[in-house]
Amino acid sequence: MSEEAASQRKHERAAVTLVVDYDGAEDFVGDYTENLSKGGTFIQTSRAFEVGSGLRLVLSFPGLLQPVSIEAVVRWTRVEPDLGVGVEFLDGPGREALAALVDRVQRRDPRTVARVVRLLVVDDNTHVSSLICNGLQASAKRSFGDALAFELSTAETGSDAIQKLRTDTYDAMLIDVYLPVMDGHKAIEMARKDPALAALPIIAFSAGGPTARQLAVNAGATIFLDKPVRLRQLMETIRQLIEA
Repeated sequence: MSEEAASQRKHERAAVTLVVDYDGAEDFVGDYTENLSKGGTFIQTSRAFEVGSGLRLVLSFPGLLQPVSIEAVVRWTRVEPDLGVGVEFLDGPGREALAALVDRVQRRDPRTVARVVRLLVVDDNTHVSSLICNGLQASAKRSFGDALAFELSTAETGSDAIQKLRTDTYDAMLIDVYLPVMDGHKAIEMARKDPALAALPIIAFSAGGPTARQLAVNAGATIFLDKPVRLRQLMETIRQLIEA
């Protein structure tokens, strides 16, 4: 067997799979334009690979209904500044599927890309925010099928929430009325004074009863929910907001 044939057979038998998760569709398309379309890319990974070893890449991002896989071979490795490997894609159906996927993503084909709702969850109790995020992720498919996916971020103070709202784009915010450093109702007031955030759907929640409700409403909250928040009620509230 020639070295070339042995190398091809090694690639075909590669069992190692690396899942590459992009932050969103724009990052995926951007990487395709700069790297993937040219036949390779750099993958950050702490796993050790030898040059010449084969692997399978599974490329995905929030909202992508069916990830795409492509066969590749490691051409070089790097330790600094980022640990990872440079890979070259092997010719085959994976490369063709990748190009076709990018075209569908750019056209926002609903059979390919679900709507992604970016939600900022603000609570100083990280256990509560984790329960909310995990519950929303688990309930998304049951409530919306393949038509919608959640991309969730968290903050623990009102000031952190304002900073995130000004640096990232969100479809809605869920915020506790009482928070350290800056209360939630103060953060809502500040958001409403920013023209870019004036129309942001804001769901305020609290165990503070009528007083907290009044503070939230006066500050400009879109909806107020009593704490503890029931997941079904939260899902229905989000549905109303995004379909409005």
